[in-house]
Amino acid sequence: MKSKRLAALILVLITIVTASAQTADSIPSRVHVTPVAPTTNVTLTPPKGTDEKVIERYLSGDTASARAQERKDSLRRVYPHYPLLTELAIGVNVADAFMALFGQKYGGIDVSATLNMWNRFQPVLELGLGMAKDTPEDMNFTYKGKLSPYMRVGANYNFMFKHTPRYQLLVGARLGFSTFRYDITNVTVTSSYWREQQTFELTGNSSHALWGEFLAGIKVELGARIALGWQVKYHGIFTEKKNAQAQPWYIPGYGTRDGHWAFAFHIYYTLPLNESLWPKKEEPTQKKQR
Repeated sequence: MKSKRLAALILVLITIVTASAQTADSIPSRVHVTPVAPTTNVTLTPPKGTDEKVIERYLSGDTASARAQERKDSLRRVYPHYPLLTELAIGVNVADAFMALFGQKYGGIDVSATLNMWNRFQPVLELGLGMAKDTPEDMNFTYKGKLSPYMRVGANYNFMFKHTPRYQLLVGARLGFSTFRYDITNVTVTSSYWREQQTFELTGNSSHALWGEFLAGIKVELGARIALGWQVKYHGIFTEKKNAQAQPWYIPGYGTRDGHWAFAFHIYYTLPLNESLWPKKEEPTQKKQR
């Protein structure tokens, strides 16, 4: 009996194994897909203005690289990158010459060189000459400041660095220095006791001064590389040479010693540098023809 049961069990196992083998043979080893012709003949075109290199990458199948390049191009449009040396501007400050038309009897004229870097940071050098000849109101003397040199060095920061250099919104700082000579004449003193008036002069005085200033301004290009600039300044004296006889009333490049505000009006001639590396202007999108 046991031998019959064992034989029956072996027969059942053989039947199961045979059926499994036949089922496995009936499953195909590969799935074949019959290509289907596209149902449309519309050709997809890249957006207008897409760089040719990006298109070539898409056509070659390198979509990851193409998308990365598109992202870089998009960032350049949002944050345009100007070259290190963007522009050089040579300017003349004619503010004091303009104020002379309204009776101001002191001031100077200076020339400046401004190097625009990345259309953002702008080192500045200013050189000028100043003089004065005036009898201040309610004063008992005449001040004669001889023609003397001055200089200012500093830098500007352009808040509109994302835009064309034709328009600039600036803040800046300057360090100024001047060495000069001056005379004080027609000094009148009235004796309260003798009730007499005496006049004397203090000539051959010399001094020098160091000052700092902060400014805010704008610059606008009119065309043909000519630009105009307006600046408002707040300044203060750091140090100066003391004079036992009389302190200077006017400091070339600074103004009257008791003043803290000044105004500048510049006429610039601009020289673009590395203009081929400036961000390209985007062509306006053409309207689709109906």
